[in-house]
Amino acid sequence: MEEDEGELLLWKSDLAPESMVSVTVGRVMATLLVARPKKLHNAVSGLSPDHRQGASSLDSIHQSLWFLHQYVKDAVQNHVSLDEILIPMIEHALRLKDKNWKRGGQVLVLLNWLFLDELTFQTLIKNIADIIVRKDDRYVALGWCILVRSLVEFESVPCELPLNGLRERFNDMLKVLCSCIPRLTCILSKGSMLQEGFELPSRLAVCAADCIVSLTNALTRKAEVQTRQKRSNANSSYQQVTIFSNTVDDQREKPISNASKDSYLDMEYLLWDQLKDLAKLVQRLLAWSKNSRPLHAKGLEQVLKWLDEINLHYGNFQDEAGKVKSKIPRTGSLLLSSCWRHYSILLFLEDRLFSQHYKEWLNQYLSGIQYYSGHHTEETIGNKKARETMIFFLNCLCLLLGRLDSKKIESTVSEYGTQISQVLLLQFHSTDEDVIDEVVSIFKAVFLNSKLSSGGSITDHRQLDSVMPLLLNLLDERDVTARAVIILIAESCLIDNQFLLEVFKRFDSDSIMQRRNAIDVISEIVQMSSNTRNLLTQSAWQDIANQLIKCLEDEEILIRKQAADLLPCVEPALFLPSLVRLVYLSNDEVLASAREALIGVLKCHNQNIGAILMLLDCVSDFSLNAALPSTGGNGQDCIDQVGEFKSGFNDKELSPGSRLQSDRVLSLIPQWSQSVQNWKFLIGPLMDKMFAEPSNAILVRFLSMINEHFVKATDVVLERILSYVKGQKEFGYISQLFSSLHISDECFYSKQDNQDEDMSLSVQQSLFERLCPLLVIRMLPLEVFNDLSMSVMYGQLPNRAIVHDMEMVDHKCVAALLLNRAFSKHEFDDVRKLAAELSGRIHPQVLYPFVNSVLEDAAISHNIPRIKACLFSMCTSLVVRGEHNFSHFDMFKIVKTLEIILSWPSQNGDEVSKSQHGCIDCIALMICNELQAPNSCSASNFVKIDINKKGHASLKGSILDYVVGRLISGTKEQGAAHDLDNNDNTSDNSTPLSLYLCMANVLTSACQKLSDSRKKQFARKVLPRLISFVEVTSTPVDIRTACIAVIFSAVYHLKSAILPYSKDVFSVSLNALKNGQEQERIAGAKLMVSLMSSEDPILECISGGLLEARDVLSSVSSFDPSIEVQQICQKMLQCLISP
Repeated sequence: MEEDEGELLLWKSDLAPESMVSVTVGRVMATLLVARPKKLHNAVSGLSPDHRQGASSLDSIHQSLWFLHQYVKDAVQNHVSLDEILIPMIEHALRLKDKNWKRGGQVLVLLNWLFLDELTFQTLIKNIADIIVRKDDRYVALGWCILVRSLVEFESVPCELPLNGLRERFNDMLKVLCSCIPRLTCILSKGSMLQEGFELPSRLAVCAADCIVSLTNALTRKAEVQTRQKRSNANSSYQQVTIFSNTVDDQREKPISNASKDSYLDMEYLLWDQLKDLAKLVQRLLAWSKNSRPLHAKGLEQVLKWLDEINLHYGNFQDEAGKVKSKIPRTGSLLLSSCWRHYSILLFLEDRLFSQHYKEWLNQYLSGIQYYSGHHTEETIGNKKARETMIFFLNCLCLLLGRLDSKKIESTVSEYGTQISQVLLLQFHSTDEDVIDEVVSIFKAVFLNSKLSSGGSITDHRQLDSVMPLLLNLLDERDVTARAVIILIAESCLIDNQFLLEVFKRFDSDSIMQRRNAIDVISEIVQMSSNTRNLLTQSAWQDIANQLIKCLEDEEILIRKQAADLLPCVEPALFLPSLVRLVYLSNDEVLASAREALIGVLKCHNQNIGAILMLLDCVSDFSLNAALPSTGGNGQDCIDQVGEFKSGFNDKELSPGSRLQSDRVLSLIPQWSQSVQNWKFLIGPLMDKMFAEPSNAILVRFLSMINEHFVKATDVVLERILSYVKGQKEFGYISQLFSSLHISDECFYSKQDNQDEDMSLSVQQSLFERLCPLLVIRMLPLEVFNDLSMSVMYGQLPNRAIVHDMEMVDHKCVAALLLNRAFSKHEFDDVRKLAAELSGRIHPQVLYPFVNSVLEDAAISHNIPRIKACLFSMCTSLVVRGEHNFSHFDMFKIVKTLEIILSWPSQNGDEVSKSQHGCIDCIALMICNELQAPNSCSASNFVKIDINKKGHASLKGSILDYVVGRLISGTKEQGAAHDLDNNDNTSDNSTPLSLYLCMANVLTSACQKLSDSRKKQFARKVLPRLISFVEVTSTPVDIRTACIAVIFSAVYHLKSAILPYSKDVFSVSLNALKNGQEQERIAGAKLMVSLMSSEDPILECISGGLLEARDVLSSVSSFDPSIEVQQICQKMLQCLISP
């Protein structure tokens, strides 16, 4: 009864519930997969029908085998999936992937047994192939790849058991499994992850790639498999297995015995059909190897290139499916098969057998390279086949050496280093760039400091020492070999800096090619070191910098150009002094290269403040060394006419051309400044250096060249200035300094030109320190002074409105600094002058009220220095701001104060006279600005002004009308035109004559300063009134003479603008000659000379009076008591009567 139940369980599994069958199959597979492979094999070999009657327990191996056999047989007949037995096999393969045969050979034993039956084999292999497509499970796919690879590589497993079932079905198995390659390729494309910018494969992608490599490698062993398929071993132990029916035996024997050659011919093209998938495989392997295996990646690049070439050359000749293959595709398939057989064994990502065979393969590849490069050199020149064979061996060498870890590389170089180097050096004589490219890659990986694999690299310096002289000898020509060797030598120098000395020796050669190759080596070294730190020692960098400076003097222009391009890549501190010296002292040819190098360095290091400061030190040192010993000069020597800081010694003390040579460097600064991005980062340190070296003229010149960029960092500039001057003592400090040095007040207040030339150095230093911040302010553009809301410039102004006195100016601002130093009693004269000039840039709403207040006090106290400072500030403001200054109410108050100063008695050359000249120029500039203003005032607009009422007076008068009125005062035209102050309206009798003459000088000065566009307006406002005035004979002769002089100046400077008044002016000159006193006659004669030398339109206008003029001139030239008048009239008369 028990036997019947057991037999029902075993043989009628189709009647059992499906879940019961699954459990039973699971128990059977568990029993079989835990058995030892040898025991399992013995059970299979000794299996007989008698075991069917044995124990019913499925824990017995024999009973489990019988159950498995019957289950598979039923599944084959019923076309049922075999996943129930295949999935446990796949899981078992995955679980025991890294175990040995004794632990993981059960699957091979079982499949080998089942494959003996043809129908069972076909069903099983199709189910195996179908699983990878159907199952979307990473672990199943991973186990599947491991299982398939073990099936394909069964012969490499160290097993003493015969596996004839696998061997006999090998080709058929490959045909089916190769259909899965597209699916495996798809797994590869999705099996990468990015890490630090490089692709890394997943565990599944690694197994899938190795599975493809294993399958395609097996396709190249067709011939080998064919010979093994002959069933020579008729007495094999597998003949004992007779439990299958005769039908099964017949079906098993038939396809093997009747295998046709056509089927093998189809196998020959099976690898060719996988060509595109092979290319995708290599692409993935290349992406995964770029970072960890650079040399291996180089070989993969060449393999991929070779696959593309084969596809391009042979792919278009393949016939349509079903037709006989042509000869050309067959050639391509044979070429692919023969080469891929070698390539594929080097492409495994996981290969435990690689270490057992790599030395054997290395010997083969080296022998092949040596054979084709040595014995067949002359025969194979131009031979495409020989070239391709050489590249094939080099590709294999790249793939093989690229897989070695650091320990294997070390042992390989130690054992094969000499042979490898000899073989590689022979290839440098090749003219094929692909060959040389691969040789360089191999050489770098084996002998130089390059990454060989994930394990790093080991460099054999003994081999490198022996190879280096041979490499240096290849630098004699400019060819492909030299270009390749240059890279190797450069990397060798990075490994051992002593090799640099050998490269430097090449620069002493007379051969231009050797010198150019040497500079190329330096170029490679610099580029490699720029990307990676600490490749070169500091001393090596210094040697390179020195050599590049020498190269700038090379007679070959290309070498000079390359050296100039390389210097910016080197730390400037190593060569900048030498480069600056070369710029100063070199001839024209070398100078061009040196300047180019310096420009490149400045632009490359445009944010390196250390390099800029070093450059300034170099230029300063040169300027000092180029000059004779200097006594330091004096304060006045610090500022020339354009405000440029001089260097403490006179220009004539400089050696010839030193200023010109210093300009060689400074003239490059504008080009550097255009490349600077962040000026705030640079301005601060530059100003700190200037403040630390206030007497350094080079710093001032340098800053003046970049002053246009100060506006980008105005806040930084002004804050640094205020911070610097905060530490300087004011007011009594200068007086105390002079007292301590026993310098008199007279000497102090006089011009610096009169000071003792032996002034103490401490006084000089103090002068420079106080000038220094002012010189920086002078470099700022005018627009910086326009913003009244800038607190660092103007502090906190009341309502941002008009300032009436110094008390309303914040003392912690730049405007206060300028005003304090301009009007300070205890200050250097040069500092006071420069500060007064700079005060003229202050906004008029701040400057004019302050100047007005100071000028009033100075006029009362007769403080000439303060008056000069006020005039200097006002004149500067009028010049730099032009018509934008006009219409300010304080302007008229200032005019009234200036009028008081002009009324003072003076003598030519004294301080008062000099101040009065300044007053005249100041009022003249006011007139020019008044006329230049868009809505200049007219005489009819002039109204009475209350100057005692401050801050809000409405002043709309014309300064020009006022000046003319003051000049012709005492006539009926005087009126209110000049009545600016009801409380200070003096009579004509009390007004000194000098004031009238000064007003005339104001008009004369204005004539000289007027722009062409305003000359007609000036003539229209002035000439009619003056012409009318000189006709009044009751006025003092001196005033009339002064008016004629003004008219003369107008004729001389205004030119055609006086055309409408030329007849009246001519009449004035005639009347003065006929009726005037001596001074008038002299002025009238000069006026007539000016008229007669005028432009043609004016001469035509006065031509009607020339006859009268001739008579007057004839009479005056003969009878006038003044010799001067006679001489002038005689000359004019000669001009009139000459033909």
